[in-house]
Amino acid sequence: MPKKLLFMLACAALAGHSVAAEQVARQSAARSSAVVKAKPAVPEVAAEDDTLPRTVFEVLLGEMSLQRGQIDTALGAYVDLARRTREPAALARATEVALYSRQLDLALDLARQWAAADPQSFKAQQTIVTVLLHQNKVEELGDQIALMLERDKPRLAENLVYLNRMLARLPDRVAASRVINKVVQPYKGLAEAHYANGTAALSAGEGALARRESALALELRPDWEMAALLRAQVLAKESPQEARELLQGFVDRYPKASDVRLNLARLLLAERKYEAARDEFSRVLAEYPASAEALYPAAMLALQQNDKAAGRLLLEKLLDSQFGDKSTVHFFLGQIDEDDKNPDTALDQYRKVVAGEQYLSARSRIAAILVKQGKPDEALAQLRETVARTPQEKTQLVLAEATLLREIKRVVEAFGVLEAALKQQPDNLDLLYDSALMAERVGRKELLESRLQRVIELKPDHAHALNALGYTWAEQNRRLDEALSLIQRALTLQPGDAFILDSLGWVYFRQGKLNDALNTLQQAFQTRADPEIAAHLGEVLWTLERRAEARKIWNETLARHPESEELAAVLKRFPNGQP
Repeated sequence: MPKKLLFMLACAALAGHSVAAEQVARQSAARSSAVVKAKPAVPEVAAEDDTLPRTVFEVLLGEMSLQRGQIDTALGAYVDLARRTREPAALARATEVALYSRQLDLALDLARQWAAADPQSFKAQQTIVTVLLHQNKVEELGDQIALMLERDKPRLAENLVYLNRMLARLPDRVAASRVINKVVQPYKGLAEAHYANGTAALSAGEGALARRESALALELRPDWEMAALLRAQVLAKESPQEARELLQGFVDRYPKASDVRLNLARLLLAERKYEAARDEFSRVLAEYPASAEALYPAAMLALQQNDKAAGRLLLEKLLDSQFGDKSTVHFFLGQIDEDDKNPDTALDQYRKVVAGEQYLSARSRIAAILVKQGKPDEALAQLRETVARTPQEKTQLVLAEATLLREIKRVVEAFGVLEAALKQQPDNLDLLYDSALMAERVGRKELLESRLQRVIELKPDHAHALNALGYTWAEQNRRLDEALSLIQRALTLQPGDAFILDSLGWVYFRQGKLNDALNTLQQAFQTRADPEIAAHLGEVLWTLERRAEARKIWNETLARHPESEELAAVLKRFPNGQP
């Protein structure tokens, strides 16, 4: 009986194997396992043993052992079956099990037998490459890949494009580039060969080779999108503008090149050419209205430009597309509803955020909405019931709970939440910083200073801590030179930050440098019309006898922020500040 037919009959028998066969397999498991452990490369068996019962038994034994996690037993059965029958399917299965059990030398031997039994099998050739990669046998890869390409001439172009993905697990990218450079030499008339070589060179940091090969690939196939994208990627390393111009020229010649148009839109976005980027995304969507790759960035761009109607429409289309992260879509729809003063529909959207990067943000937004609706206890319960998956998420939840408690004027409880978390993570920068600011609110000013100093000790470039400590000393009217130095360091780290400018203006005021204080606080207020900045700016104007201007700034800001404690405090100190 032909061996291939034997193997097929064995597989059929497996589909309906009996309890008796299972018992026989159990009785033989120990013996077969011992054979594999002692000598994985099972010797060939005499031809007269090559019978249907034995073949059926070994298939049953192999599959049942795999189901039970008895890998050595399964391997022994399949190795014997493969070497007796020389059937490609049996060799493939034996190779697979050997790879799974990390017996790489055996897997390589079996894969080579498989390739010899079925010379047309691309999978067999690919498996040999996989094992060589696992063994990091770079010197043998080139010959094997060359053989694989030669034996599969009908799919040569496809296989050339696939080369870089095949070698992706090789950690030495320069070595991978050399292998590909070697094997593509016979195919230099094909754009795909230059594409493979250029992609490998780009990954290896070989700029000159990448530039040459990407240019040749596009020259040989001027309408090939992948070649254009590679060429643009290479050019972008030195000149994003040149890369953008290349992509623009390509879509002008080939308007239906959607992948190139998408990448052109992304480059425009990176250059902050928002209108042009939006036009390109719209053209892709006109051709492919369900393209998640275009819908998502187009939606984000619309929201960035405050076009909420277009953003909502694009996000709703995303929900009907193949876009995998539906939670993110619901989060941004929730933000739109919240901005439009529709808290109930915003809550519905936020509650549909069940995973992903926006999960904690959505839970925090739910809590914030509930607080505004007069349901602080429900808001707290919402946060406390949220499960943190990482230490970072746990910290975020603690900070969110403390912020919520502060907003509802339960500052002592907020401070207690932060203190409890700090006992578990005493050097957590976020907890130290927030607890320092909260300590001031509960009258623990000594902790404010010591914890800010600890943050700076752990992270000398923590701009917010530098600013907060400098402002604290300025507010206390002491150590003003040190305060100025800290704030200037913070401003160097975050140039133009309105709150740091406010601190700088305030320390100038404490030093008696009124003109410097005025100029700096005016710059801060122009950047951000915050109530605290308005309070400081008004006080400087008042001191300079420009009281009408001070009253105007205080009253206009108070009209926009009637809840401001800072403005309320300054107006108490200057009772004539109000008309």
